Amino acid sequence: MTAPLPQVRGRLTPDRALSDLTWLRVGGPADWFFQPADEDDLADFLRALDPSVPVFPMGVGSNLIVRDGGLRAVVIRLGRPFAEIDVSGGRVVAGAAALDSRVAIRAAEAGHDLTFLRTIPGSIGGAVRMNAGCYGSYVADRLVSVRAVSREGTRRDIPAADLNLTYRHSDLPDDTVIVAATFDAPPGDPAALAARMGDQLARRDSSQPVKDRSAGSTFRNPVGHSSTGRADDTHDLKAWKVIDDAGLRGARRGGAQMSPMHPNFLVNTGNATAADLEGLGEEVREKVFHDSGIRLEWEIRRVGDPAA
Repeated sequence: MTAPLPQVRGRLTPDRALSDLTWLRVGGPADWFFQPADEDDLADFLRALDPSVPVFPMGVGSNLIVRDGGLRAVVIRLGRPFAEIDVSGGRVVAGAAALDSRVAIRAAEAGHDLTFLRTIPGSIGGAVRMNAGCYGSYVADRLVSVRAVSREGTRRDIPAADLNLTYRHSDLPDDTVIVAATFDAPPGDPAALAARMGDQLARRDSSQPVKDRSAGSTFRNPVGHSSTGRADDTHDLKAWKVIDDAGLRGARRGGAQMSPMHPNFLVNTGNATAADLEGLGEEVREKVFHDSGIRLEWEIRRVGDPAA
C-alpha cells in the first residue's frame, strides 16, 4: 500500500498483527490498523483516505478467520470511545464496540429485556451486521436504527427497515463502519431477567466448547428461516446435525478440529493455521454435500490473503 494516509488523532499502526485480536488466534498482519479517537476522527479519516485504499471494519474478532497472508487494507477497530451504553425510555443505545453480553446485562439492570444478546459472542457492530440471534430472538426483532459512517466519510442514521435484515445478513456495505445502534427493549423485572440470562449461560456452557478457541457457529443452519431471520422450528435443519450425520464430529486437519462437544464449532486445538481451519471447514462442506446433498454456508467470515 503506497498511498499516503491522512493524519489522525487516534492510533494508526503499520503492519499490525491480527492473530492476537481474533478468537481463533490465527492470521497475518494488516497493512494498517486504525483505532479512531472518536466519530469525528473516523469520518475525517475516511473522507480524506485515497478511494483506492480498501478498509475493513473489525469488531472483537469473535466470528472471523484472517488468512495467514494478512489483509491488504486499513483495518478499523473501534475502542472505548465507541463502547458506551445508554438506557432510557425503553430504548437502549449501544456503541458498536460494546460487547453484546454487556449490553444485555446493562439493559436488564435497568429493567429492559435484551437478554437474547447475553450469550452471543462479539460486539454490537457485528451483531447488527449479521443479524445475530439466539433462543428465538434476533437483532431484527429489536433494532430501531443504526448510526454509521460510509467509506466516503458520510455520517447518517439508518432505520432498521432499510437494512434488509434476514438470516445472518444485512445490506450494509462491507466497508461501512457501524458506530452505534438503537434498540427497542421491552420492560422486565431485573431479577427475572438476570435469572433468565443465568439459565441461558448454563445451557450454553453445557452444550458448547466455551473454553476452547473457537469463533462460535461455523456454518449457518441450512433451511427453514423466515425473512426476519427467525427459524421455523417445524422444518429447520441444524448444521451440527448434518455434520454429525456425515461422521464429522471431531474431524481434524492439522491443528484444527470440529469440536467433539458440538460439531458445528471449529476450534484451534493449539497450533492451527488459518489454512488448517478454513481447509477443514471446506472439507466438511464437501463431505456433508456428498452425504446429504446439503451445501453448508459459512457463518464465520474469512478475509485476507493466503500465505505466500
